[in-house]
Amino acid sequence: MSNVTIYHNPACGTSRNTLALIRNSGVEPDIIFYLDTPPHREQLTTLIADMGMTPRALLRKNVEPYTQLGLEDDKWTDEQLVDFMLAHPILINRPIVVTPLGTKLCRPSEQVLDILPDAPQGAFAKEDGEVVVDANGRRVTK
Repeated sequence: MSNVTIYHNPACGTSRNTLALIRNSGVEPDIIFYLDTPPHREQLTTLIADMGMTPRALLRKNVEPYTQLGLEDDKWTDEQLVDFMLAHPILINRPIVVTPLGTKLCRPSEQVLDILPDAPQGAFAKEDGEVVVDANGRRVTK
């Protein structure tokens, strides 16, 4: 069992890039396809707390249920927003990565480098060609 877990959506480029960055550090993470196997309430609330964010901050706003359910309205409590995410996992923003160094919503994908226990093992470029790790395994900053 790995000490790194990613809540992953393979249809998402940011999620694919994050997974590839984890693998570039020499780790094969536990992959949770959260749309197929959503976290239960305790897991989700723990992830939110460990990331130091609110449920509202974790909501994906650019997906159909968000507008349909009226989630832009401030009337919803944190508990109600968690209920919506549990009922509609597509509302959970991703990828979320858990390591011994922390839990983080990795948007953009290179944020995963802040919590990986092992350094990158070589150069890495995102799917769009943006280089985020150089040939010496060092993070490239803009």
